Amino acid sequence: MSSIELTPSQKTILTALVNLYGESSETAVKGEQIADEVDRNPGTIRNQMQSLKALQLVEGVPGPKGGYKPTPTAYEALDVQQMDEPAAVPLFHEGERVEGATVEEIDLNSVHHPELCRAEIHLRGSIRHIAEGDEVTVGPTPLSKLQVNGIVDGTDDSANVLILRIEGMRAPAEEPEH
Repeated sequence: MSSIELTPSQKTILTALVNLYGESSETAVKGEQIADEVDRNPGTIRNQMQSLKALQLVEGVPGPKGGYKPTPTAYEALDVQQMDEPAAVPLFHEGERVEGATVEEIDLNSVHHPELCRAEIHLRGSIRHIAEGDEVTVGPTPLSKLQVNGIVDGTDDSANVLILRIEGMRAPAEEPEH
């Protein structure tokens, strides 16, 4: 599989398209919606879509219900696995479940430094309304039922990543065998 190098702008726009497409029950997404989501003007989006079409990451859908939709290659390019039924790992923001956001990956990258315990939370869905200092709970995950609580330390909108300062983690203990 050849790797497609995307510019940060293309990556941001493609990520927004994939998220909006997922939220809109997979109907074509209008350029204006993408422009709103990434805070750019619709002309810029149209120009970027031409290059993304050339890379075969986006299909244009003509007509009044038209717009854009990501191709399967778009998910590969963004490293998003298109699972048939992804297990939904919920995200809670200030105690409220975030609709349309699903946690794809929890990356505990600084476990060796207990005082610097950080987690990278990779998400599908819009995280624009989540800001530094907000309280977030991730999980429970499907198998281990792990839940991670933390304070947002930073966000990366282009990659849909939240950086959490971990306040607590818990996984319910297994039932003892009798």
